[in-house]
Amino acid sequence: MRPWDSFESALRAIVANKLRSFLTMLGVVIGVGSVIAMIGIGEGTKKKSIENLEIMGSNLLTVFPNWRRGGMSMGSDAGMTLRDSDVEMLKREVPLIKNITGTVRQGVMAKHGNKTHSTSVFGALPIVKDIRNLNKMLEGGWYTDEDEVFSAQKAVIGYQVWQELYDGNNAVGTNIRLKNQNFEVVGVVDFKGGSGMWNPDDQIYIPLSTAKTRLMGKTNLDMIQIQATHTDLMILTQGQVEDTLMKTRGSAMGEPLFRVMNQGEAIEQIETQTRLLSILLAGIASVSLLVGGIGIMNIMLVSVTERTREIGLRKAIGAKRGSILSQFLLESVVMCLVGGVLGIALGWTSVIAISKALQVPPEVHTPAIITAFGFSAMVGIFFGLYPAMRASRLQPMVALRSE
Repeated sequence: MRPWDSFESALRAIVANKLRSFLTMLGVVIGVGSVIAMIGIGEGTKKKSIENLEIMGSNLLTVFPNWRRGGMSMGSDAGMTLRDSDVEMLKREVPLIKNITGTVRQGVMAKHGNKTHSTSVFGALPIVKDIRNLNKMLEGGWYTDEDEVFSAQKAVIGYQVWQELYDGNNAVGTNIRLKNQNFEVVGVVDFKGGSGMWNPDDQIYIPLSTAKTRLMGKTNLDMIQIQATHTDLMILTQGQVEDTLMKTRGSAMGEPLFRVMNQGEAIEQIETQTRLLSILLAGIASVSLLVGGIGIMNIMLVSVTERTREIGLRKAIGAKRGSILSQFLLESVVMCLVGGVLGIALGWTSVIAISKALQVPPEVHTPAIITAFGFSAMVGIFFGLYPAMRASRLQPMVALRSE
């Protein structure tokens, strides 16, 4: 029997039992779809997380007080071991620092007219626009070094704050109220697309001196933000920052009362963690493919039993063992391949739907599709081989006598 004849015969056998064939393929459909969906969602989540970090720049270092080692409660000014003198010392002693600012942060209810919006105020030097990549303005500009010196009540608002308080109307030159104090809006930062508590679109930026003395009543800093001269020098810069701060911010036990977050390392950690998670999820989803393969083997064994007389008749009129084997093996492979195609469609649709619900970019990777589809073909060969061999080994006289 020619290969095409074997293939045609296999298709006829599958179509003859449509419902049984579909139910048999269902395990493969779910398995392939799950593998593609899990990898796609994992890659989309990774991309979104990395984008959120890269919004603030990949050469950003952030120094936080280490409350646990300092023995202080988070949020108390006494526990904040970072000071303006640390910023000045880092400026002098770490040549790899391009820009630096101390910062303070506090949640507030901002008000303009009859509209209110819960957001956070970020007190920092004007250079923060370069450090956090906030130079692109929708309107207006940034407060100046002079505003910092005189503790001026000026504010730059993020895109989301502008939308909530101004409904798209002009904001520059108007006032917003923060803790019953008026601040003049001098600029609106263009849309950045971040999310979470560090979302740059949902921030109000004011001069550091104003934030400390007039709005928050803080004497120390919540954090120090540093822009390194080059992304490739991040680890070296981090080491120099840590060594310098240990001179004044080390505990009596020799432990640092601060911690440094390296934006580049954070991106690498996210990539590593999501890669491992994607592999884990894909491995779990692959179990469905194995279960589907077992189902195919079971059905093919039933099919061999049901068609024993047919096999005997074909052998009696001259069908070779290889023809019988190829026909049953092709039936198994075709069911898996059709299931694989349906699984790809299911996985693709699932990625788009779940990504929209989770608000992450849909990522359907071609290697994941090829791998899942190839695996489904291997499942068809592996689990279809034994039933096919069993069918090809039947003796004609024994098969013809079966009921």
